Amino acid sequence: MPQPPVFLADHAELQRDVILLSGAEGRHAAAVRRLQPGERADVGDGAGLIAECVVTAQSGRGLELAVRARREVPRPDPLITVVQAIPKGDRGELAVEEMTEVGVDRIMPWAAARCVPVWRAERGARSLTRWRVTAREAAKQSRRAWIPEITEPVSAADVAQVITKAACAIVLEPGAVQSLGHLSPPESGDLVVIVGPEGGITDEENAAFHMAGATPRSLGPTVLRTSTAGTVAAAVLLSRSGRW
Repeated sequence: MPQPPVFLADHAELQRDVILLSGAEGRHAAAVRRLQPGERADVGDGAGLIAECVVTAQSGRGLELAVRARREVPRPDPLITVVQAIPKGDRGELAVEEMTEVGVDRIMPWAAARCVPVWRAERGARSLTRWRVTAREAAKQSRRAWIPEITEPVSAADVAQVITKAACAIVLEPGAVQSLGHLSPPESGDLVVIVGPEGGITDEENAAFHMAGATPRSLGPTVLRTSTAGTVAAAVLLSRSGRW
């Protein structure tokens, strides 16, 4: 049986007995999904709260849904964080989409030394907005109760600080002696994966990360693009951490 579609609304709206799905969400539900009275739909706030609803009416203001039940989905643990070196073109949005669908909880755009794109001023703001919109839409498509956090861009020094607070941190390095597939991750805490740019992580960046506590791991004998490596690494960690 097909699962009901998922839409997003403010937390306060989800406390009502009848939710009004308006704006872009309401238009998508009515015009694209063509939901009719009597059909099921779930509405979430992107932070763990899900309202299980039935469509009751269409109005000029949007779609009305009666709440039948509510449930709270705990924040995942261990938490998967991917530090993603900023790729060229639309590969960043592709990476965010895939990582969201697979289950990554936090994505940190990293302005690595060898990144080709430079996020500055308005260009950087637009790029960050696209990443966040992509995560939101991918979370709906994959029926996630929690929308991944897309942080502000980080520097190598910021990444080193994140590593020091993590339960486990790894740097993806082609040719590393140890494979990520052989890692036994901790059962709780923040698991951090660092994905370098196409040109590779510099010696200085690597030294800082290793000094902070990250260990090098490979993803097998092949070399993946920066836009796909995070998804593959997250899948390995999710399968070995008990979340899958």
